Amino acid sequence: MAERAKKPKSVLKLPDLDYSKSAVLNSLPSLNSRRSYEHAIRDFIEWYCSEPRLAFNKTVVTRYRIALEQRRYAPSTIKLRLAAVRRLAYEASDCGLLSPDLAAGIRRVKGAKRLGVRIGNWLTVEQGKKLLAVQSGNQLRDLRNHAVLAMLLGCGLRRAELVAVKIEDFELREEHWVLADLIGKGRHMRTIPVPRWVKSAVDAWTSVAELRDGVLFRAISKTGKVQDRGFTPKVIWSIVREAAMNCGIGVIAPHDLRRTCARLCHQAGGELEQIQFLLGHVSIQTTERYLGCKQRLQNAVNDKIGFEAGPT
Repeated sequence: MAERAKKPKSVLKLPDLDYSKSAVLNSLPSLNSRRSYEHAIRDFIEWYCSEPRLAFNKTVVTRYRIALEQRRYAPSTIKLRLAAVRRLAYEASDCGLLSPDLAAGIRRVKGAKRLGVRIGNWLTVEQGKKLLAVQSGNQLRDLRNHAVLAMLLGCGLRRAELVAVKIEDFELREEHWVLADLIGKGRHMRTIPVPRWVKSAVDAWTSVAELRDGVLFRAISKTGKVQDRGFTPKVIWSIVREAAMNCGIGVIAPHDLRRTCARLCHQAGGELEQIQFLLGHVSIQTTERYLGCKQRLQNAVNDKIGFEAGPT
């Protein structure tokens, strides 16, 4: 007689949760995503197991969301935590550990509402020049940090993208330097134009560091020797923060330089679609938020396109 299939559960124990967690992490291609989801799922499991015999259902996950709100987490953080929990429920259901109906209910749990509009931080051209001028020396560390800032301001790269750039990623396309076929957030591929002044900053660094291939930005020892390894995105934070403080700009984040690149491209007449390609956004609305602009209905862009005079 064939063994009867196990009935899905409503209460998951620690081994069930750990098994589902492993399934989630193994399904994620990005190292950063795996790191974020692992932290989020671990936090949920600790909370879930602290209460005796809780059913893993919509009501319990809603209670977890309320607990996150009481910790005063940002809406974006809560959104990530809940996305990880939904993925956990999906994998538990797919493995036959959780009822599909309960998993479907968990997926309907809404995230935290964002109250108000977050103010972006953009630099002016003059502030950008000050930032670049801070690292204008001829020492190895100055040349490297100057190239880092140039790539952030001139190409609008994310931190994780920047530390992954290799020297061989630079190619000439249509007589213009580009970072060819860069894999960015969500495994989306794009090709990024590299302005001449940015390429000059990169060449100055690679020439003095005597780099021919491999990862572009590398650690430098206390003795001033360039290491064979790169560094983590956290180092980008320290480079930007130190440069900003030294030139009197104040506290800024690496992502502010990405926003600045987008807005300056727009102010220089860049088309919204082309800026979207540069930044690698799936949604044009995301690009609009980076520019700090919204649709203008008075004096709209299509008011004067040549047909307004009527038939001739």
